[in-house]
Amino acid sequence: MKVLIIGSGGREHVLAWKINQSPRVKKVFCAPGNGGIAEIAQCVDIPADNITALAEFARRQEIDLTIVGPEAPLVAGIVDLFQKEGLKIFGPSQYAAQLEGSKIFAKEFMKRRNIPTADFEVFETQEGAKTFLEKVRFPVVIKADGLAAGKGVFICETWEEANSAVDKIMTERIFKDAGARIVVEECLRGEEASILAVSDGGSYILLASSQDHKRIFDDDRGPNTGGMGAYSPAPLVTDVMMKKIEARIIDPAIRGMLQEGHPFKGVLYAGLMITAEGPKVLEFNVRFGDPETQAILPRLQSDLLDIVMASCEGRLNTLETRWDNRSCVCVVMSSGGYPGNYEKGKEITGLEESAKDLSCLIFHAGTKRVGKKILTSGGRVLGVTALGSGIAQAIETAYKAVEIVRFDRCFFRRDIGAKALGQNASADPTARV
Repeated sequence: MKVLIIGSGGREHVLAWKINQSPRVKKVFCAPGNGGIAEIAQCVDIPADNITALAEFARRQEIDLTIVGPEAPLVAGIVDLFQKEGLKIFGPSQYAAQLEGSKIFAKEFMKRRNIPTADFEVFETQEGAKTFLEKVRFPVVIKADGLAAGKGVFICETWEEANSAVDKIMTERIFKDAGARIVVEECLRGEEASILAVSDGGSYILLASSQDHKRIFDDDRGPNTGGMGAYSPAPLVTDVMMKKIEARIIDPAIRGMLQEGHPFKGVLYAGLMITAEGPKVLEFNVRFGDPETQAILPRLQSDLLDIVMASCEGRLNTLETRWDNRSCVCVVMSSGGYPGNYEKGKEITGLEESAKDLSCLIFHAGTKRVGKKILTSGGRVLGVTALGSGIAQAIETAYKAVEIVRFDRCFFRRDIGAKALGQNASADPTARV
C-alpha cells in the first residue's frame, strides 16, 4: 500500500514511524513533512491546507490511504473532497469536524447529549460579554470559537484579565475570524487527562490514556501552548475512571453524532478535567493529539494501519488492540520565545548521540533539513520520547536525551510526568466496544 500522511509536526512524524512498521505498507509520503520525517518517508511540498492539491496528488500517485494529522484541513472539508473523488481517507467529515472547529458547536452538542462539561454562555459582541463578566464569579475561562492552534483559551482570575482577553479576541482580532464569537465558561477544578477514541461511525476503540502539559512553564504557569509534553498511561485514569469516561462522554458523543445523522469517523479526542464530581469535557478535538500521540503510539503493539483501515471500512468491532505495559514520556523542546515570537534556522546537534539509547525516540516537529544539517523551523521543535518500566524510568531516560540535544535558545519544561509520580498506576486503561 501507498500511504499519504498530511502535516508537518511531531504527530505526523510518529504516525509515519508507526505506519511504516506495517508489513502491508510499501511507501509513505508526507505533505509537507519535516527534517525528521524526510528520513523515513518521501516529503511532498504541498501545504496541509491546500486540500485541492493534496487530492490531485493522491489521485495522481494512486495513494491507497490518506491519514490527516492537523485539524485545519479536516475543518476545511478534506475528507468530503477525497471521498467525492473516490479516495480512501481517515478522518471525520467537515460537519463532524465542527466538534473541534467551533467551540460553540461542541458545547451545544454536549448540552443536547447530556455530556458533562462546564456551564457556559456564548457571545457575539464584546459589549454583551463584558456586561456578563460584571456579574460572574472568578475565575472564568474565555475561548475563541474557532481554531487558534491551541492558544485560543484564556484562564482569567480577575475581571481585568477577562476584560483584556475579550479585547484581544474580539477587538484586536488576534485569532482573526476564529474570534468572531466567544465562549465564557466556568473554570473547572481538578486534574486534566486526554482520552482518544478511534471510531468507524458506530463502533470505537479506546486508546491508552495520557496527560498533556499545555502551559509553557513548570508547575502549569504561563500561557497555553500547543503542548509541552505528555505521558502515557495517566495513573489518574484508573479502570473505574475509564469506564465512567466511556459511559458518560465517549459513548454518548459517538452515538449522538450517529443519531443526529453525521457518523463520526476518525479520532475523537476528549480533553478532560477529572473533577470531584467526575470527568467533564474541556474540549473535543477531531484528530490525534500532539504531543499525546508521541506518548501513546510507541506503546501500541497492534498494527496502526489495521486500526485506521478498520475505521474507514466500518469494522472496528472486529479488532482487538495490544499494548506495551511500559510507560512513555515525551518532552517537547521548543524555540526560545515560544509561544510568542521566536527565531528560526538554529542548527540542532546531538540528535544521533541521543538516539543511541534504543528506548529513546526523537520525533521532529519544527525542523527542516539543509544539506547535512537539521535546523529549527518552528516553535515546537522536537519531541524527545522514552519508554520505561515505570513513569520514573521513562522520565529519567527522556531527560538524559534532552540534555544531549542542543540548539541556540532551546527551551523545555523540566516537570513533564511529575504529576504521575506517587500516584498508583492502574491496569492499562484500554478497551474495545
